[in-house]
Amino acid sequence: MSDKEALDKLRDQHQKLIAEVGKVIVGQEAVVKEVTMAILAGGHCLLVGVPGLAKTLLVNTVAKALGLSFNRIQFTPDLMPSDITGSEVLNEERKFEFVKGPLFANIVLADEINRTPPKTQAALLEAMQERNVTVNGQAYDLPSPFFVLATQNPIEQEGTYPLPEAQLDRFMFNTWVDYPSFAEELSVVKQTTGESSTNVNPVLSGQEILEAQALIRRMPVADNVLEYAVNLSSKTRPGRELATEEVNKYLSWGAGPRASQFLVVGAKVHAALNGKYSPDIEDVQAVATPILRHRIVRNYKAEADGMTVEKLITGLL
Repeated sequence: MSDKEALDKLRDQHQKLIAEVGKVIVGQEAVVKEVTMAILAGGHCLLVGVPGLAKTLLVNTVAKALGLSFNRIQFTPDLMPSDITGSEVLNEERKFEFVKGPLFANIVLADEINRTPPKTQAALLEAMQERNVTVNGQAYDLPSPFFVLATQNPIEQEGTYPLPEAQLDRFMFNTWVDYPSFAEELSVVKQTTGESSTNVNPVLSGQEILEAQALIRRMPVADNVLEYAVNLSSKTRPGRELATEEVNKYLSWGAGPRASQFLVVGAKVHAALNGKYSPDIEDVQAVATPILRHRIVRNYKAEADGMTVEKLITGLL
């Protein structure tokens, strides 16, 4: 099968995937699309929204529709690194053996990730970047494919630890989960207060996802699109030659080179799912907000003037 035919097939499979997830998740089309795009790009996704918006259910449903193993970790202030990575225990033969923690799954839901202390966040950071965990000097590979889909509440509450910039930078997308519309909420209430239950059928296997990721990487990209992506990231850096007047005025610091990489890979996925065989500048613009949203830091003047991150990104586009 040629790459062109494989991309056509991937687009059809993605539409079936969205339809399967739609059996359980009402509305939230943009959220579902961003989560599945991150998976096809081999990236991690941070879901931000108030409690009760079915973030956990959405991730669980996506895992079922992809036929992947799924573990949920509830992050709490007393969670230790060994609680997620696993630890060595003394077995019946009086020898130490490694017992895998919940991190050993294809899709890991890190629920309320900002409720755990930095030491545990750091253990997750290694897993996200290196795709392995180290216990007592021994490295253990995580299953492939491997994705972390994390949730956090936007409300600053007691007992939260802000995610460090290094951790935030590991997430490809920062996806905002908003309240449903009146009609969507009515449909949710009808579905969830009756007796009916819905079966979700797997659409893609783990092997097919790995093949899709390789296919996306092989997509050709024109030089002008690469330059646009790098230019866009560079514009967010205050004090640098490409920075705009607004950026210099309102930002403390901007996106690093990882943002440029994700803009290109994200544009490739967006192009593939929209019937194109090579991304253009519009594809970069389509994924720019969720990729840049958590990588640029506003200063006090931006907050005083009511300048949001979204407004700044729109200005750059």
